[in-house]
Amino acid sequence: MKDITFTIPCYNSQDYMERCINSLLVAGEKAEIIIVDDGSTDQTGAIADRYAQQYPKIIRVVHQENGGHGAGVNAGLALASGKYFKVVDSDDWLDRRELKKLLGKIGQWNRAGRSVDLIICNYIYDHLYEKRAKRMGYQNVFCENKICGWKDMKHFKPSQYLVMHSLIYRTEVLRRSGVKLPRHTFYVDNIFANQPLPYVRSLCYLNLDLYHYFLGREDQSVNEKVLMQRIDQQIRVTKLVSACTDLERMRIHNPKLAEYLIRNISIMMAISSIHLLLIGTSEALRKREMLWNYVKNHDRRLYDFLRRRTVSGLTYLPGKAGAGLTLAGYKVAQKLYQFN
Repeated sequence: MKDITFTIPCYNSQDYMERCINSLLVAGEKAEIIIVDDGSTDQTGAIADRYAQQYPKIIRVVHQENGGHGAGVNAGLALASGKYFKVVDSDDWLDRRELKKLLGKIGQWNRAGRSVDLIICNYIYDHLYEKRAKRMGYQNVFCENKICGWKDMKHFKPSQYLVMHSLIYRTEVLRRSGVKLPRHTFYVDNIFANQPLPYVRSLCYLNLDLYHYFLGREDQSVNEKVLMQRIDQQIRVTKLVSACTDLERMRIHNPKLAEYLIRNISIMMAISSIHLLLIGTSEALRKREMLWNYVKNHDRRLYDFLRRRTVSGLTYLPGKAGAGLTLAGYKVAQKLYQFN
């Protein structure tokens, strides 16, 4: 069994995918790299095939009809033979030295007959065109290099949460969770970063600046204007995340994780509500009301908590005055945390 499977979902990635692939090859035959060509119309497929011919013991290529990022992740997980599983987007890359350290730690666990369900590492926001970077770590949340559980988790800062870039799941945990990402949908990384968490019994935080997340392309899904154009997909994913876990059961058996998951739902509700307000049409305002009613009908306790005790409640204030107050607060937060 390989130590780890890296899956690279690719769609028209010819201009940057080689940087991504090359950063993973340092793992050698300890890793399996699955490149998923998701119906590309450029040279992505040919580049992937060339790498597979050059590294037949490491790289596998899947050519499939276009299904979106989620379909690429699903295809990689279905074929994965590695003990651990990590998604690396084709425009991102891993730090080679930090990857060697990660593999060293996995090797150490293997020799001791141990494993963990989830490995958490740091990630870097790389604004390459602006020549600045922002490191996102978790030293304040988890003990370093110690296998622990959710009960040992401390509090997250407001701008801090677990994302796909920071997570390396044990492959069997992902399969047991039943996670399957919807096709032709953006923002599905939120599902990947939330739905499997209740199936995690052991985790370890490694203080490694492993993942480099490229920012700066105008068509990126995190861009504010793009998000507004894709608001229906953001709403869909928000609904799926809010309904994917039995929060009542989680509150009893794993209260710290329940608190974290509710916080994530709150953030997603706030993002959806604010961008619907930014769109500002009567249809957008109707969709905002329908989203909140969905949560209300699915889980009344969650709805009441979100309205009264989380930041998302401030994004669903009544009337024009409430909407104006929400947008003013959003602009302040935008400057403070430098997002979008």
